[in-house]
Amino acid sequence: MLEFPALRPFLWSGRYNRPLMPLTYLTRIAQTPAPTFQEEARAELIARLWSDLGYVTERDEVGNVLTRITPPGTEGRPALLLAAHLDTVFGGQTDVTVHDEGQRLRGPGVGDNSASLAVVTAMLRDFRTAPPLLRRPLWVAANVGEEGLGDLRGAKHLLAAHRPQLGAFVAVDGYLGVAVTQAVGVRRYRAQFVGPGGHSWGDQAPSALHALGLAISGLYALHLPAQPRTTLNVGTAAGGNSVNSIAGQAELLLDLRSLGADELAALDSRAQDVLHRAARDAGVSLRLERVGDRPGGDLHTGALLGMAHAAAREVRVDLRLAASSTDANAAAPHVLPALAFGVYRGGNAHREDEWVEKRSLAPGLTALKRLVALYQAAPLA
Repeated sequence: MLEFPALRPFLWSGRYNRPLMPLTYLTRIAQTPAPTFQEEARAELIARLWSDLGYVTERDEVGNVLTRITPPGTEGRPALLLAAHLDTVFGGQTDVTVHDEGQRLRGPGVGDNSASLAVVTAMLRDFRTAPPLLRRPLWVAANVGEEGLGDLRGAKHLLAAHRPQLGAFVAVDGYLGVAVTQAVGVRRYRAQFVGPGGHSWGDQAPSALHALGLAISGLYALHLPAQPRTTLNVGTAAGGNSVNSIAGQAELLLDLRSLGADELAALDSRAQDVLHRAARDAGVSLRLERVGDRPGGDLHTGALLGMAHAAAREVRVDLRLAASSTDANAAAPHVLPALAFGVYRGGNAHREDEWVEKRSLAPGLTALKRLVALYQAAPLA
């Protein structure tokens, strides 16, 4: 717990000694690999950066980094939890070198979510020289498992472990000027088709790849409602050993999404039926595993939304509301006010040529600090 030597109001507008840009941290963070399930190196870096700033950090069972700022007199009040995810979509062998192109930085994961981590770290740095007036505890986390098959593991753990102590949750993620206020529900499956295999000439065994083909064709033939928006995607598919071998194994990864809980449940059921029918028609067995379940629905944004609009206006940005799947989804089952709040401008997310506009980080930092200040200034319950 960080003890402030003195608590005083903070001028959040950016006119208070123009804040140093978070570029100090961004390149270092982005060039520390953090594939989902392998975030350890980046978690250690973030813990060290925050510790060097004077904050006491802790690591929980799943690998999240957490610091809790609880000034005297705020104990027992509901905390605001800010969380920026550590992981990226890129494998450990990806060259994560960041290239400075003048107005932009370019490299794998430089934006999502390295830029958010850099802005959060810069916010903690600024608090050392100009402590905010906190009427409630402020918790800041760098969490694991947001991307891919991480299934919001870090955010889910934080909320399950600490919900009674929290008053609101903000996922620091995405582009400046965008707030995610609708959680898109997501179900993900790994479907493995298994047969005996054999020689392409000498055997007459059923092919696992035949089943895979039937499954993909059947899945994309499913009707998807236009409203509420519902999507289906086979993200990866692979199998077999060689051109002259009957495939004994094949698998796919399936992503199902919807803004409607009933529509997602119905699609889930129909997709499973397609997978089982494909295995049966091809004469192979099916091993079906649910590998992702991201809750959707109401984020109970409430007063947070007005605060987000005001924070965006502070940096002369019009806030656009969006529906997406972010760490904020994890708050939906807990009936906890939540949203995702973007703090940088960039493009090409999840591509190796991702980029961030350098000058966007300073207003992103100002907007985030303004959001914190507005939450702190809200009337105590």
